[in-house]
Amino acid sequence: MRVAILTVSTRVAAGDMTDRGGPAIEEALPSAWAVTAQKTVTDDLDQIATALAEWADSGQVDLILTTGGTGLGPYDVTPEATERIAHRTVAGIGEALRDEGRKSLPAAMLSRGLGAIRGQTLIVNLPGSPSGAAEGVRVIAPVAEHALHTMQGGHH
Repeated sequence: MRVAILTVSTRVAAGDMTDRGGPAIEEALPSAWAVTAQKTVTDDLDQIATALAEWADSGQVDLILTTGGTGLGPYDVTPEATERIAHRTVAGIGEALRDEGRKSLPAAMLSRGLGAIRGQTLIVNLPGSPSGAAEGVRVIAPVAEHALHTMQGGHH
């Protein structure tokens, strides 16, 4: 599994804050998965959408995991950027992430992260908090390879 990690944070991009979500994702990945691309962008819809589309269209990435920009704040636009470039959405991914998150943090229901498909790439929006991002990896990991198999025309 070739994974790209996109950190969405204006403060991290400006160097005012250390990225903790991206490293938490990387640490939580199954050992057989390889991070092939990593980038930080500001909380800007166009920057997010461009990075997602370029990676998905490159044919070099199977799974894109974003961290940050999924909350209710005025600059939280990661789900909108994902929807902008998606060919299809996968509602069950966002539902599963929120369901698992609510077990330890009731406010997890406020996360707007989603799952989507562009071409042959699965995109999953994870929270910006390190614990939420790592937890999201654990939620998606058991089904990601099956999702990619079926996206590529394999049988259920």
